[in-house]
Amino acid sequence: MTAIYIGSDNIVSPLGLTTAENFSRLTENIPGVKEQDDAAMSEQPFYAALFEKGQDFVQNGQQAGLSRFENLLITSISDALAKSNIDASDKKTVLIISSTKGNIGLLETEPYTKELQTRISLNTSAKLVAEHFGFINKPVIVSNACISGLLAILTGMRLIRSGQFEHAVIAGADVITKFVLSGFQSFQAISSSPCKPFDAARNGINLGEGAATVIISSHKNNSCGIKVSGGSVSNDANHISGPSRTGEELKLAISNAMHAAGLSSADIDFISAHGTATVYNDEMEAKALTLAGLQSVPVNSLKGYYGHTLGAAGLIESVIAIRSLKENMVVPTLGFETMGVTQPVNVCTTLLQKPLNNCLKTASGFGGCNAAMIFSKDYSD
Repeated sequence: MTAIYIGSDNIVSPLGLTTAENFSRLTENIPGVKEQDDAAMSEQPFYAALFEKGQDFVQNGQQAGLSRFENLLITSISDALAKSNIDASDKKTVLIISSTKGNIGLLETEPYTKELQTRISLNTSAKLVAEHFGFINKPVIVSNACISGLLAILTGMRLIRSGQFEHAVIAGADVITKFVLSGFQSFQAISSSPCKPFDAARNGINLGEGAATVIISSHKNNSCGIKVSGGSVSNDANHISGPSRTGEELKLAISNAMHAAGLSSADIDFISAHGTATVYNDEMEAKALTLAGLQSVPVNSLKGYYGHTLGAAGLIESVIAIRSLKENMVVPTLGFETMGVTQPVNVCTTLLQKPLNNCLKTASGFGGCNAAMIFSKDYSD
């Protein structure tokens, strides 16, 4: 089977504009989540990881005619491409865009017309981003709730293994607007304080915004020393907004991912969990990890640093997992104090340094979707 190598990557977030800057902040235990007091977004203060007002995350200035969402994507892709030898105009290179909300925030500021319908379409954004870089292939869009980022990587892996492409530039982004925030507030899913993944006092999520890019390739000379060794998706078929109560469906995705990678539970060195800090998600995830025989493996959630970045979450957290493998370092779970799930898991509470070879990354989302992916160090000649 064709090996899939990780090339370069990037994260653009309130913590920094490069992967190195972001990873440094995490190891220093610096959160991006802060109290936000913005009456234009919410009548009440709320906690989230947002870019500062007026912050210029686009190093060469905002691209005229493009939205904040599209500029985020361009910034992240630009940095990743600059660190690789992948040519966007190569017919064997595909662009994959991951997002859950895209330009939906334009509904707050623009008259609702047929033109706006077209403008807020993810197809429009993907086309504009592809044209900016000169991609000649039609971009692929992945929008499947909060597994979108992981599913985008899995999609890229499958497209390469099908023989259609040799390289995939996979980018994801979401921005937080009043429209997005109010939706989660209507579910009573927003925590009134910094979120606490897997903790007994957890009571909801913090939202976050940002972007990430991962470039994958079938060419070993593009490798950074890490490969995508397996991945899988599943569905709970339980409820539109409530996850499985047993964890069996996420466990199925985990087991299938490990089988695809040729690994067992004993081979997994750490787990980058979805860990949203909602009552039901963390409980389900702990049950799934236990069913998969992974309850003793160090596990972390990055939501206390980034908040929940929606369609970018799987990519941002995968990039940190990749850097963790390189650095043999597991970032702690910010906000966790007391075990709050019925199936105890090994939540990492301090910076852990140990030899690492394989990482399991999980994600779950509305509609009952689940994803699991394994990243591994590449020791092949």
